[in-house]
Amino acid sequence: MEQDVFKKLLKDKGLKVTGQRQLVLEIMAAHPGEHLTAEEIFGLAREQSPEIGLATVYRALQVFIDLHVIDRISLDDGFARFELSQELGSERHHHHHAICLACKRIVSLEEDLLGPLEDRVMERLGFSVADHEVKLYGYCRECNEKRRAMIIKKKELEESD
Repeated sequence: MEQDVFKKLLKDKGLKVTGQRQLVLEIMAAHPGEHLTAEEIFGLAREQSPEIGLATVYRALQVFIDLHVIDRISLDDGFARFELSQELGSERHHHHHAICLACKRIVSLEEDLLGPLEDRVMERLGFSVADHEVKLYGYCRECNEKRRAMIIKKKELEESD
């Protein structure tokens, strides 16, 4: 994300451009697709700025959420996680996530496949969908291959008995 765009967003909202806010944003930009927790962001920030506090990181994250610069997501693991918005500064639907039950890998699915469903909901019910979040749980390619190999091995062992 260009720092000029970020600075303009802050200034347009009457907010200060601070070193701490810039640092948090730089960390988010340096870790695309990682779905960092506030504590992970804090740890990375302290490497560059040991005086930064966890409360400062939380405040910066809230500012970015309010400006639609980052999204807060819940992946049902007990942590709030954060990622850069795909459409900086504009309200949009969240993209979806596929979560591996074995290795806990999280993959972002950028395509929004629910647009036609939302249109039907609006037509039939007059209900305007403001947002949605979809989480698909299953097994990633690598874990699927391991599971298949285990099944084959188990069958081979059963047949040899």
